[in-house]
Amino acid sequence: MWLFDRDLWIEIFHTLGKNMFRTFLTMLGVIFAMIILVLLLGSANGMSNGFDKVFAGTASNSLFVWSRSTSEPYKGFERGRRINFRIEDAEILKRNIPEIEVLAPRIELGNHRDVVTVYRKGQKSGSSVYGDYPEIDNITKKKLIEGRFLNNSDIEDSKKVCVIGEETYKLLFEKGENAIGEDIRINGVFFSVVGIYKPNNNINIDGENAVFVPFTTFQKAFNSGDRMGWMAIAVEPNTEVPIVENEIKKLLKIKYDIHPDDERAIGSFDMSEIFNNISSFTLVLKGFSFFVGIFTLLAGVIAISNILLITVKERTKEIGIRRALGATPKIVRRQIVVEAIVLTAFAGLIGFAMSVGILAVLDSLWGSGEDFPFVDPMVSIPQFTISFSLMVGLSVLIGLIPANRAVKVRPIEALREE
Repeated sequence: MWLFDRDLWIEIFHTLGKNMFRTFLTMLGVIFAMIILVLLLGSANGMSNGFDKVFAGTASNSLFVWSRSTSEPYKGFERGRRINFRIEDAEILKRNIPEIEVLAPRIELGNHRDVVTVYRKGQKSGSSVYGDYPEIDNITKKKLIEGRFLNNSDIEDSKKVCVIGEETYKLLFEKGENAIGEDIRINGVFFSVVGIYKPNNNINIDGENAVFVPFTTFQKAFNSGDRMGWMAIAVEPNTEVPIVENEIKKLLKIKYDIHPDDERAIGSFDMSEIFNNISSFTLVLKGFSFFVGIFTLLAGVIAISNILLITVKERTKEIGIRRALGATPKIVRRQIVVEAIVLTAFAGLIGFAMSVGILAVLDSLWGSGEDFPFVDPMVSIPQFTISFSLMVGLSVLIGLIPANRAVKVRPIEALREE
């Protein structure tokens, strides 16, 4: 097979090595083009991974639903009627909408965003207090520092236990003091601390100065009855969240006699919309990076073609002698194209190695940071394979230009040149 012809490769490297400085300058364009391409793609990947890290622990297919006041009169009810959800609503929704995967009823002590004074041995903290089911952890994951989160046993036995945020711990306990098993007091009711959490650096719904108690315990301790403040809901994978959101509102409007066109009575927040917008942004960023990188690479490959055109002109006599000795146009064309491929591939690999080193340095500087969304900024194997294949393909196409020029050299005229 001609590709393994030793003489061919000796001749190619001899030709490229005759003018090392020019060969090096020729390769610089491709080296820098590959560096730009890999840095752009790697940075886009790092940004995408950073967003994944920022939103880790929050279900991307989730939404939150809460009650408000009506804005339309309906069935004899006046405008401005306050809607209050009941715990039975959760069962109605789960029974009638099979696309709901997780539904966690929630209730908050006081009004929304109000704080409650929590006491412990003369220390106090203005915290948000929530009544929750363990399922809430499947939607907004808590990063536990110590202890555990609420479980089904807490719900079934209405245990007076709680999970507190890191900020709550700092306000109620001394630094380094063990909080697990200690009691705190909320509205005259004592709760035993079973866990301490640190919020993920994502969409912070609850904050870090919050206290979570079992929903059933909340009902009895604070006499909330069957009221439910709001619902955190995760839908089945591959299900459109807005469709489920509309179904939920439709059922609740029927149950509470709300006008079908009333948009204010039931509030909601679609978390998937944020994730979809971020996914679209990172996809466009990757596409733009690839587009810019490929055209930069094309410019570098064209430079190699131009240099090979000059080389062909300098080697006119040599090519004429080879043609006179029986070298076919195919052999001459093949040598020039292989020279273009060797130059491009070697320069591309050097550029790739340098860019990977730069990305590794960037990752070591910012990859482990909590604030800067830049994690593991590396190029994937498919991205490298596609980029390298395109680069080699371009070198073949561009190499055909000087190769065809070499084929057109007539042996007699070439031998006459001085």
